[in-house]
Amino acid sequence: MNRFLLAFLLGLSLCLPAQAEQMQQLGAWDVHYIAFPAPLITAEIAQQYRLQRSKYNGIVNISVLDSSSKQAQKVTISGVAKDLQGRQRKLEFSEVIEGDAVYYLAQLPFRHEQRFSFTFTISNGNQSQQLKFDQTFYVD
Repeated sequence: MNRFLLAFLLGLSLCLPAQAEQMQQLGAWDVHYIAFPAPLITAEIAQQYRLQRSKYNGIVNISVLDSSSKQAQKVTISGVAKDLQGRQRKLEFSEVIEGDAVYYLAQLPFRHEQRFSFTFTISNGNQSQQLKFDQTFYVD
């Protein structure tokens, strides 16, 4: 991963509340995920990864590591974000490979204080796992 993006994501996980960076062990994987407002990334990172920096746009970042070897896994991710009114939005992930790191990024438009329930299916060969989490986005 780009050193700037990696440094940003590591810094973000230290600066934001405890929910900023999260991890779930799903089968043989450690699945790390984070959802945050797009203005928190720099213009350089946004341009490099074709992300739109808008105060009404969120970014979901997922990385999957083998639980024992801690090596990044190439996977397929599909899923939806559902708001409190039951409206669903399918998220499209872009794969980012930088050295040994593999990350999956998706964008999601939102309104102030909008809460989403995320449900993703992560698969690789014969293994398939489901990741679920909730996130509220705020406009600054």
